[in-house]
Amino acid sequence: MVRVGIAGIGFMGVTHFKAYQQLEGPESAQVAAVFTRDEKKLAGDWSNVRGNFGGAGGVQDLTDVRKYRDLEALLADPEIDLLDLCLPSYLHREVAIRAMEAGKHVLVEKPIALSVEDADAMIETAERTGRLLMVAQVLRFWPEFAAIKDLIDSGDHGELLGAHFKRVISRPDWSGDNWFSDPAKTGGAVVDLHIHDTDFVQYLFGAPSEVWSSGVVSASGQIDYLVTEYRFAGRNVCISAQSGAIAQKGIEFEHGFDVYFERAMLKHNSSTTPALELYTADGGKETLTPRIKDGFVEQLATAIRGVQSGRLPEPLAARGARNSLATVLAEAESVRRGQPVTLS
Repeated sequence: MVRVGIAGIGFMGVTHFKAYQQLEGPESAQVAAVFTRDEKKLAGDWSNVRGNFGGAGGVQDLTDVRKYRDLEALLADPEIDLLDLCLPSYLHREVAIRAMEAGKHVLVEKPIALSVEDADAMIETAERTGRLLMVAQVLRFWPEFAAIKDLIDSGDHGELLGAHFKRVISRPDWSGDNWFSDPAKTGGAVVDLHIHDTDFVQYLFGAPSEVWSSGVVSASGQIDYLVTEYRFAGRNVCISAQSGAIAQKGIEFEHGFDVYFERAMLKHNSSTTPALELYTADGGKETLTPRIKDGFVEQLATAIRGVQSGRLPEPLAARGARNSLATVLAEAESVRRGQPVTLS
């Protein structure tokens, strides 16, 4: 059984902890240790932990879980196979590199890092140490989004011609400390939020040749909202996405898409169209049941299989996450320059 240590008990650390409990059979895993400096969380009281969807963390039984207040002690634990890194984004490079050098495989929460240079350093360390570096870009596993990939692969409705993705939240006020409100530590709405859809676009189509983005820039210079057109040279496809922290408190979180195939349209919106609706060329309408039931469980099961086999799972490969980071940074540059940006 793969033994996991979770570093960071915030919203994603709690979400991953709960998802590990649902893994069964050959993909089961044991959360053997957690790291946090919060004494209340070390006691299992996670009731104040929440995010922009889902409920609070509740109270967890940590009787059989080793509890570390010192990160070095967790990294030195010889019984940990996989470090699940859910610490703030600005710490990803340092902690991931130290973990791999200590012999651990690493699953790091998105974004992989805040700069391409940091991401490259992490990938170099993985190659040098022979450890797996996986990045939790969960949208690739999210049931409704994974259904798009399934339909593309099946070819049942022809080629995908166009798609528009949407991801909008109200400004978070649920973080228990100040790091999440500091764009220098999160990358702001572009790197922390919009990277979900940019990564998914690249998962479906590969890297765009060019991005053209417009956006709303705050008085502090941060991009709070943007709309991007992804251009793919030589391909007859039109793809766009909008994202940002611009909604009001009545809508804490909303995501969705309209996807157009030659002979069908697929529609989903977490607020207005929660079902996955397929409209076909003959005028029919069908509610699809996604193949995946829980995106976080599927993502972690994939990571566990990677550790067991010693082979990097392609949907979690750090190189793809690194390229997605490079693309969203190019989008931010496009907003500021007011013109398209070409990607190498």
